[in-house]
Parts: sequence; C-alpha cells; structure tokens
Amino acid sequence: MIAFLTLELRIEAAQSLKDKRQVVRSLKDRLRAHFNVAVAELDADGLWNRATLGVVSVSDSRDYLDGLMKHVERQAVRIANNGGAEVADSFVDYL
Repeated sequence: MIAFLTLELRIEAAQSLKDKRQVVRSLKDRLRAHFNVAVAELDADGLWNRATLGVVSVSDSRDYLDGLMKHVERQAVRIANNGGAEVADSFVDYL
C-alpha cells in the first residue's frame, strides 16, 4: 500500500523565489530526516507565495500509513508555521 500526502503551502513572507526555496527546502529536509519519507515539490511554478509538496511512504499496513501521515501532517504544520509559511490544505490518497 502507498500513502500519498499532498500539502499546499502559502508562504506570505516570501519576497522572492529564493525565500520560497529556503522555506520549502527546510520543510522537505526536516520531514525526510524525521520520518524517512519521500518528499518532493510538485508544482515548481514561478509563484513566490505558494508551493505544493507531495509526501509518499510505502508499507503493508494501512493503519501504519494512516498514523504516519497524520504525524507528518502535524509536524509539517509546525515546521511551516515556524518558517513563515502556512499549510493551507492537505489531503491523503491511498493506492
């Protein structure tokens, strides 16, 4: 089973693409290190104040994946808030 968490971020403090990249990179690196999940930016458009991240994990237990994605989402909200961003929306898909 595969769990796919999508995080839509608003980065109101970003004044440039460099500011956006700093926030996104920090969030990606910290989630990877803490949870051992795959994280990628999904829409690399030129908007400075928005980003969409995808977080993926694989397991044979849906219960494990459900709990993991809830923890990842909570931690992402904390990291984003501390980095000057906000998780505007999130949702999980299972394949």
